Amino acid sequence: MSLSGRVALVTGASQGIGRACALKLAQTGAAVVLAARNQQKLEEVAQQVAAAGGTAAAFPVDIANEDQIKSAFKAALSQFGKIDILVNNAGITHDQLVMRMKRSDWDSVLNTNLTSAYLCIQQIVSSMLKQRWGRIINITSVFGQMGQAGQANYASSKAGLIGLTMAIAREVGSRGITCNAVAPGFIETAMTANLSEELRQTALKNIPLGRLGTPDDVANSVAFLASDEASYITGHVLSVNGGMLMG
Repeated sequence: MSLSGRVALVTGASQGIGRACALKLAQTGAAVVLAARNQQKLEEVAQQVAAAGGTAAAFPVDIANEDQIKSAFKAALSQFGKIDILVNNAGITHDQLVMRMKRSDWDSVLNTNLTSAYLCIQQIVSSMLKQRWGRIINITSVFGQMGQAGQANYASSKAGLIGLTMAIAREVGSRGITCNAVAPGFIETAMTANLSEELRQTALKNIPLGRLGTPDDVANSVAFLASDEASYITGHVLSVNGGMLMG
């Protein structure tokens, strides 16, 4: 697989899955636009890409802020001339049982995890349509497929991403643009680092492969879906969960 000559934009690229995706896409030959709130962490990722001989640029942006999204994408398009690959990865959690969940916690998770993806797609879809090539990849979750107690907001946002993926795939497929989703299970990231040992062991019992996933497991799937080798796959949800959910 080669993404030489392509430009990829990854949201939530400062750490975890987003960082791994950015590094993998750069390794595969793409120039990478790094988007997240933490400029220092973004610069560290950009330096890592450059040290390996790749090209990357950091664009600090609060992905829950529409104006910042528009400004960042405008600047990225101005610098690179195009965005061929969009990876909507940025996500947060505010867990609570639904009877106690604050409206602000619902809104912030939906805005960051789902609405931002719609806004990011809007910024790049016109240029993808003109060049008749594009890859849109949304990072959803196994819990968007099976639900999770205490995560009504998170599960809803990730289920919404699956619906968004399929709708966009139908809208843009005739122009050579694919839109797919990757649904990770339990992945070793900062978001899962606070799991209690009891919860971790319970999770492992439900994973046939017997281990938590790594950010690279997800990044490898993203790189494949971004490649020409995946040109006949669209509207698909690729599960990267170690067998935790099948079918």
